[in-house]
Amino acid sequence: MLMLGMIVRRVLGGLLTLLLVSVVVFVGTNILPGDATEAILGQSVSPEAVAGLRKALGLDLPAHERYLRWLAGLLSGDPGVSLINRLPVAQLIGPRFANSLLLTALTAAVAVPLALLIGITTAIWRGTLYDRVANVTAVSLVAVPEFLLATVGVMLFAVQLHWVSALAKPSIGSFTEALQNFTLPVLTLCFAVTAQMARMTRAALLGVLDSSYIEMARLKGVRPARLVLHHALRNAAGPIANAVALNLSSLLGGVIIVEVIFSYPGLAKLAVDAVETRDMPLVQACAMIFCATFMLLVLVADVCSILSNPRLRTR
Repeated sequence: MLMLGMIVRRVLGGLLTLLLVSVVVFVGTNILPGDATEAILGQSVSPEAVAGLRKALGLDLPAHERYLRWLAGLLSGDPGVSLINRLPVAQLIGPRFANSLLLTALTAAVAVPLALLIGITTAIWRGTLYDRVANVTAVSLVAVPEFLLATVGVMLFAVQLHWVSALAKPSIGSFTEALQNFTLPVLTLCFAVTAQMARMTRAALLGVLDSSYIEMARLKGVRPARLVLHHALRNAAGPIANAVALNLSSLLGGVIIVEVIFSYPGLAKLAVDAVETRDMPLVQACAMIFCATFMLLVLVADVCSILSNPRLRTR
């Protein structure tokens, strides 16, 4: 019951945060210059035509009334209708969200095991040449932005060497096809996430390895590998899970860049296209999905921290 109460409080806090985010998203999208009427009618139209279309689309209503209608639609599962193609926003988002989930899942499947392997092995061989090289490489990869990695990857592997395609498609019909479509996007996302996750895993393990009971086991002659895998890793599982969840949430920013550069038909690419046409219901729905996903991953990280720490569970 104590754990359930803590989780409920976290969920309620997340919902309140999402409510505040919805206000920020609505205000931010409405202060952008221009609206969907310019994308539909063009520039050389009469003011009467613009006013008539704005009234037909409901853009002439007061801001607070439009926000309340939009919020009521979100709570009922209906984020509205696209202003450009007049299709339901949920119908447009559905397949794009599935494509983004596929890209994120493939990235996580590669990044998480690789990061854990690097973080654990560098903790085992702390202070060695391997540890120093891995740390320098991780810091260097974290400092390089995703758009630069993606651009260099396209120029080298797609344009010069012709090993993979410069355009990514959400298709994994065969292993060869999956490599062609996802190698560059997944590697671009993996570099920074894997490096940061490996560093946090190493730091969590080293924090446990400096404790007194680990020192006692070391004095008893326990080998370094067994010391890490059988003693330290169990107590560092919570911080490591927290690091994994937080780093997966940071994928959201990289996904936006990667989907645009590789023309991947995902949710982020849909949101960028909607911003260009001022399709505000579509932009607002995409932004809320990204925020809700981030809040969910942060909630998972909090729960992992609570479950792994007896002192937090008893407070």
